[in-house]
Amino acid sequence: MATTLASSVNDPLPSSRSVRDVVPADLWDKQAGLLMRDYPYDSVMAARVLGQGYAYLLTAMAHRGEQLGLAPSALVDIGVHMIILDTVAYAELCERYNGGHFLHHVPDIEFKNDGSVLKTAHRVAADGWELDLPLWSDAAQCGPCHPGNDSH
Repeated sequence: MATTLASSVNDPLPSSRSVRDVVPADLWDKQAGLLMRDYPYDSVMAARVLGQGYAYLLTAMAHRGEQLGLAPSALVDIGVHMIILDTVAYAELCERYNGGHFLHHVPDIEFKNDGSVLKTAHRVAADGWELDLPLWSDAAQCGPCHPGNDSH
């Protein structure tokens, strides 16, 4: 299911990195299990959602301070929420991949319809993470996070 986006047809596809190489197996199993407990997901869907949640967060951390207006789709945001609700593990992720800075979650009430979700999917792929594009396809009215801050 993983796909990588290239900037043009003639550009070589970047090599994809897997978030499974970043997330310890026991933490992955726990968080995927929590997704299956809380949502009608089988193990395959839980892994897809969780993987894209991590790819999104790691991309946001890599671009901290750039004010790119990154935003997850609604499905990817479910994975993001699962990750950030496991606060001890999330704090460790921020420590390791965000220079020790906590990446806050600052949702807005209104949904955006400005293309930021698909732009984010392209940024995730450009950063080399495996991209599961179907999970980003609900982009019409998503990305309810506060833009312009070091938050997601």
